[in-house]
Formats: sequence, C-alpha cells, structure tokens
Amino acid sequence: MVFSSLTFLYAFLPITLFLYFIVPSKYRNFVLFLVSLFFYSWGEPKYMFIMLASILMNYLFGFAIDKHKDINRAKAKTYVTICITLNLLLLGFFKYYDFFINNLNHHGLTFLHPLKIWLPIGISFYTFQTMSYPIDLYNNKCSVQRSFIAFGAYVCMFPQLIAGPIVRYTDIAKQLEERTITPNDFYEGILRFVIGLSKKVLLANNFGMIFDEISTLTNNQTTLTAWLGILCYALQIYFDFSGYSDMAIGLGRMFGFTFLENFNYPYISKSITEFWRRWHMSLSYWFRDYVYIPLGGNRCSTKRQILNIMIVWLLTGFWHGASWNFVLWGVFYGIILLIEKFLLNKYLKNLPSCLQHIYTMFIVLIAWVLFAFTNINDAMHYISLLFGSTRTFANTLTLYYLRNNIVLLIVGLIACTPIAKSTYNPLKKTHLQPLIPILVILAMFVCTAFIVDATYNPFLYFRF
Repeated sequence: MVFSSLTFLYAFLPITLFLYFIVPSKYRNFVLFLVSLFFYSWGEPKYMFIMLASILMNYLFGFAIDKHKDINRAKAKTYVTICITLNLLLLGFFKYYDFFINNLNHHGLTFLHPLKIWLPIGISFYTFQTMSYPIDLYNNKCSVQRSFIAFGAYVCMFPQLIAGPIVRYTDIAKQLEERTITPNDFYEGILRFVIGLSKKVLLANNFGMIFDEISTLTNNQTTLTAWLGILCYALQIYFDFSGYSDMAIGLGRMFGFTFLENFNYPYISKSITEFWRRWHMSLSYWFRDYVYIPLGGNRCSTKRQILNIMIVWLLTGFWHGASWNFVLWGVFYGIILLIEKFLLNKYLKNLPSCLQHIYTMFIVLIAWVLFAFTNINDAMHYISLLFGSTRTFANTLTLYYLRNNIVLLIVGLIACTPIAKSTYNPLKKTHLQPLIPILVILAMFVCTAFIVDATYNPFLYFRF
C-alpha cells in the first residue's frame, strides 16, 4: 500500500515541493525521479526494480531504434517489435499468468500452479506509457531521450504513476527539457488538486458505501433499490477516477507539466460512441492510435472494421483486469458500439436529446454491473434485480436510502455535469474571486476531517 492520504498531503507533498523548488531547474528532473521512486517503493520496494527494469529497457531500445530508423527501417521495426513484446510479456506475466493457469487447471489442461503474485501497482499505466515512446520514436513523432534521469522521471512521475492518466512521451517531451512554473500555474494546480481530492473523499467514498450496502443485501432487495445501487456505483467510479485524474493534472501543473484531460463529463453523452470519447480519454486514444489505426481502422472492409473494433474492446476489457467479467464488459461495449456504428446512429440522431441521454445511461449502468462484480453469476443476479426479478418495485428500505442520501445524490448528479464549472468560471472574473482561496482552504479542512474519520477509503483503479 502506498502512503496514507494524510502522510501524502501533509508530509510527502510539502517536502517534495520544497526540494523541487530549492534546487536549480537543471536538477529538478533528478529530484522528481528520486521522490517518485521513493513514493513507489514506500509500498512496494520489491516491485520498484520491475519498474526500473522497464524504464531501462525502453530507454536503451530507444537508442537502437533511433540509430536505425532513418537508414534501415526494417531493423528499426524489429527493435520496436522486440521492445513491445518484452513490455507485454512483463505486463502479461504479473497481471495474467495466474488467471490463465487457473483457467487451464480448471479444464485439466495443465499441471502448472499459480504463483499467487501481487500485481505491481500501476503496471498497466506505466507499461502503456513506456510503450508509447519506442512506437512514436520509430514514427518520427519525437526525438530520442538521451537523459536516463529525464526518461525515468517521465515514466515514474508520482502524480500519475499509480492510476494515470496515460501520459504519452510526446505529450511532455519538451517539458522534460525545459519548463517554467508561474505563480498562476501553481495556484491553478492547487485548485485542480483540491477539486479532485474533494471528488474522491467527499463524493466517491460516500457513494461507494451506499453501493456496498445495497449490493450485499440478501433481504428486502427491490428493483428501485438495485437501480439506486448501480447509480451510486456509476457516480462512485466517476468521482473516484476523475478525481484522481484531477489531482494528477493539478500536481503536474504545480511541477510545471501540462497533462491532457482524461474526462469530459461522460455522463452527459447522448450515445455510447460519445461516452467513450469523454470517459478515460487517455486510454481510448491510446488504443485508437496504437491498436485500432495500425490494424487498419475504418480504412478497410466492413468485416475488417468489425474485427478491429472487437479486438480493441477485447483488449480494453483485459487491460482492466484478469477476470472474465472485464472481458465480458469489453465485449459488451464492443457489440454496442458496432450496433451504433452500423445500425443505430442514424435513428439516434433523430430522437429527442432526453431520449438519447436515457438510452446512453441505461446502457452505461448495465455495463457498470458487469464491471463491478468480478463473479459473473453475481453480475447476472444483480442485472435480474434491475429487471424486477424480486417482483417488488420499492419498499421502506428503498425510501430509507433515498431519504437519507437525497442531498448527496443531487450534489453528485450536478457535479458530474458542466453546471459546476460554468458557475465557477464567471466567479473568477467577479469581485467574489477572493473567496476562492477561502473555499479551497475550507475544502481541504473538510477533506482532512473526512480522511481522519474514514474507515472506508478505497481507490478502484489501483487494481489496474
């Protein structure tokens, strides 16, 4: 386990910022690399060497690719292929070895034993980041990085190391070489960090507790209660992951880096296609640019397009975890996107906006059931509850959950739309602007109080 929240907020982060700003700018990558290694090794000292090996491997392959890319493309491509293969083998061994061995053993196909190894935190994120470097280098989208310290700082930068967003090397290559941090950048970084922290601590955790209670009910389960539960899960995972992305983007800005956005209000989408242009955008764009387009994208026959889309979504499911529910989740989205692309889109566009939105959220909520339950039988049971298998629409327990959480639900539903941002932006330009720092301090105080008092503080994307 990495730092506790309070240790990170009130010890690690202030000390890191102090060290970062007292050293000359040419040593800041070194400080960032060092503190990021310390941050990671605090919870997983053994796996720090796995990450260092990944960094070194991709760094050295970069030189081999750069040497041959202009004079012998075939040889350079061979180096890229070997590098990607080694990255995937590293990820596959730690994330999927036990999964495949257990499944083979279940069918009596092997006598190998699972190793029961812990999954290195953030390995899916930093592996995808490192793989972007040799591919973009081969395609002349970036220059070779000659500084091991700078490359290491890019890969293990602690703001986004644990759970993204997936930052490609090309996104920050110039910033690794030279960056400036103005007082306004630092101030905006603090604001963004506190917004993300508030999403996580004040909203995600509370929605998570409601879902955990409802999903484990054995009696008094009703149709409306089940829908309320999965709605709370949808809000939990959004505020959990987008909150972390906000914190990462805010921290990055405090250190002089500009990370791309990872969420763009996905729950206002009017189709599943639009939803995936707004949700976890760094992952969607990664698969688009490094898998879908190289496979041929939509520049090929209809049958090949279908195959390409299903490959991408099968891989997307596997990326999220070594469990069949994630595979089913990915395949489900792949099928829905194919139906939209080839059948539904022309009809959806003619529907009223509210019906488009209802359709989209219905699909999204069903998909979250597949994502939430690693046991597929449990997921199917919960879906049956959504469609009235208990034959009871609501009861007193349903009313209890609604009455006790109505304010939280209203705040959550508003906060996942652009309404809050459209209110905040004009506030910055009025005489009320001095109130913003006061609100930030108040939010930090309230978040700290919740963290101190909390016994429930999961982070869903640590497992990826």
